[in-house]
Amino acid sequence: MTPNSDATIIRVVDMHTAGEPVRIAEAGFPPLVGDTILEKRRDALTRLDHLRTMLMLEPRGHDGMYGVIPTDPCAPGADLAVLFTHQEGYSTMCGHATIAIGRWAVDSGRIALVGGKASFGLEAPCGVIRVDVEAHDGEAARVAFESVISFTNALDRAVDVPGLGTVRVDIAFGGAFYAILPASRIGLSLMETPLAELVKAATAISEAIRAGAPIVHPHEPDLGFLYGTILTDDVAPGAHDGRPSYNLCIFADGQIDRSPTGSGVTARIALAASKGEMMVGDSCEIRGVSGEGFVGTLASTIGSGIEALSRVRVSGQAWYSGRSEMIAESRDRFAAGFALPRRLADLDAPA
Repeated sequence: MTPNSDATIIRVVDMHTAGEPVRIAEAGFPPLVGDTILEKRRDALTRLDHLRTMLMLEPRGHDGMYGVIPTDPCAPGADLAVLFTHQEGYSTMCGHATIAIGRWAVDSGRIALVGGKASFGLEAPCGVIRVDVEAHDGEAARVAFESVISFTNALDRAVDVPGLGTVRVDIAFGGAFYAILPASRIGLSLMETPLAELVKAATAISEAIRAGAPIVHPHEPDLGFLYGTILTDDVAPGAHDGRPSYNLCIFADGQIDRSPTGSGVTARIALAASKGEMMVGDSCEIRGVSGEGFVGTLASTIGSGIEALSRVRVSGQAWYSGRSEMIAESRDRFAAGFALPRRLADLDAPA
């Protein structure tokens, strides 16, 4: 059997970084229109969003799927450009996907290795990111990226959260904005509390912040929104006893990042820099819910306190998990995918 002649077919490569999926649209996705990456992001949203949902949602994906749409770069210094996608929309930055793209770009011949190393500019909606790849003796490449300028937006911001009362959070930008707080601050244990309870609390915090005063990016309005909430353990990133810190990142509509979250690690280290907890050159390992970690290093900082502007280097490894063609036949009711309803009564069932 073959698909109908009018079917949409997109060839994908599936990878994961620290257990978090990365579905790369390698061929078949229509060219994006725009003179900047943010214009292309708007084009994808307004004209081609059914292809995002086709690739991310069921029956071809799931609520935890994550993806990358490669596109032509627009910015000076960029060799490749990408949009990051998930079940709810488009991210401004994604570290785990950047690590996967680094390996894929080299393995697919889009970026050349010289002496086992490569360096290139990756244009994301948040800006151009420098990516370094090292590959030796047939092993999975080690990929590192240096963030865009990252900073603290708010320290100890009070938020009234239904069911939790007044919660104090820090908000930091690592390519996307995150609310960051230890789970113990709301009476939970990151390691012992059931995951569903942590997700419920983090989602409530995100919703309360989004309903309040808007978050403003100093230069680009499209970046001015809260991406998610990160609950941490009580090990500070600046601790010098060698212990890793664990965190749980909840974004979009309650989506769990299996990895430590590259942009979240960036935001945590930028926050630590603004608090004076990390100095330039300090490194730490941060692990996510899969137990796999990224190493983050404070590469540079200008200024101090909440005015500090930092660049953070994050490194990790990505692995291949599949290669396939995603097919959407035109008369398939689920050609654009679907999300599981919260209740069966919410089903958008045919009449």
